[in-house]
Amino acid sequence: MYPIVLLSVFGIVALFLGFSKSKNILLPSTLLFLALALAGNFYEWNDGPLLYFYDMFRVDNLTLSFNGIVLISAFMIVAISGGFYDNADAEPAEYYSLMLFSLVGAIMMIGFEHLIMLFLGVEILSVAMYVLTGSNKRNLRSNEAALKYFLMGAFATGFMLFGITLLYGATGSFDLSDIRGFAASVSTGTPSYLLYAGLLLLLIGMLFKVSAAPFHFWTPDVYEGAPTIFTTFMSTIVKTAGFAAIFRLLSNSFANIYSFWWIVIAVIAILTLLVGNIGATSQRSFKRMLAYSGISHAGYLLIAITALSSPTSKSIVFYSLAYSLSTIVAFAVLMLVSKEKTIEGQPDERYEAFNGLAKNNPFLAFVLTVSMLSLAGIPLTAGFWGKFFIFTSAAERGIIWITVIAVLMSTVGIYYYFRVIIASYVKQGDLPQIRVAPFFLIILVLATFFTILFGLAPGLFEGLI
Repeated sequence: MYPIVLLSVFGIVALFLGFSKSKNILLPSTLLFLALALAGNFYEWNDGPLLYFYDMFRVDNLTLSFNGIVLISAFMIVAISGGFYDNADAEPAEYYSLMLFSLVGAIMMIGFEHLIMLFLGVEILSVAMYVLTGSNKRNLRSNEAALKYFLMGAFATGFMLFGITLLYGATGSFDLSDIRGFAASVSTGTPSYLLYAGLLLLLIGMLFKVSAAPFHFWTPDVYEGAPTIFTTFMSTIVKTAGFAAIFRLLSNSFANIYSFWWIVIAVIAILTLLVGNIGATSQRSFKRMLAYSGISHAGYLLIAITALSSPTSKSIVFYSLAYSLSTIVAFAVLMLVSKEKTIEGQPDERYEAFNGLAKNNPFLAFVLTVSMLSLAGIPLTAGFWGKFFIFTSAAERGIIWITVIAVLMSTVGIYYYFRVIIASYVKQGDLPQIRVAPFFLIILVLATFFTILFGLAPGLFEGLI
């Protein structure tokens, strides 16, 4: 509960800091706010389960683990956001405040114990992201991305609300424990088609948030049009919060009707893997490739939910952390490179922009390579163990066919991840030596270090949770 209160207060404080004569205070202040929220998050470690806000919000170690990933990701993203000060039209106070408020929504999604709390969390997070996506008002791509994201997000919210309404009609309650009791009675008695319809509609709304196919159409255009720093925020924090919410919903309330929904999630997982991996192979833009990459990783996380069992929660937490670390590094290097190379006045986000990166910037080429290897699931990186844990849980559940398809799609992923590595080390380019700011450097070093550390000793992280 502490992060919700702290971030709400800090978001207001950040707005008032915007009135100060020097904007340079905003970045360190926001980092301090996030550090305090992270400390407050783990203050309740091992104290749960605890219920707050009239039993609408649940705090346990799983909630705190997901909160920790979200807050650490936010800290890293804010630390590399110094580029705001290079743009005279930017409003850092508003950006940082919206980011802090969106984290409140993400944490509400992670720990909800009541469907109204889930809805509030989704909307708080979503509205902030709509605004941040269109924050570059002079860029038509940014405006188009914001409009597309808003319209499709509102459409998905309609499905979500209709699903919540049907669930209330079937069970007479918005509380997860009451819904769980009703689902248990359904599993041993007469089927409730109202319950089934409500669950499916609610899942449609949630799957839109995590870019699962066929609800993914907004993702490439929005990722490409939004400012890269907010694309990074969207691809890590929004996805982590979304999957934490889906897992809590299905494992807490609908585990008793697993035989109904598992095949739906399995089919969506396979479709998401196919769309994400095959779509990424045809992209010329590195940023759009990362968008399709995010879609494919949603498919792997859906496999973990399909193979619902006791290790599933740890698998999702580990995978979310590994994915977030690698994705933040990839987007961070893209920001540095695209700032040096432009096409018609716009940042160059193609693969070709990385040509010759290793010649004058060996450190950037190295951290980018590690992030790509981790996203591809190559051994000795955290991404490898993330996929290994998920594939193992699916195989133990007896869903061999989905494991085989996932492994084949992983091999496809090697192709498009290695394209940028080849561009960096093999192809010739004219990239100058890029100056890396201290905050940027620290984040790149730490993210790469933990990606390798958890690749060498995955049990270290598992012991923490």
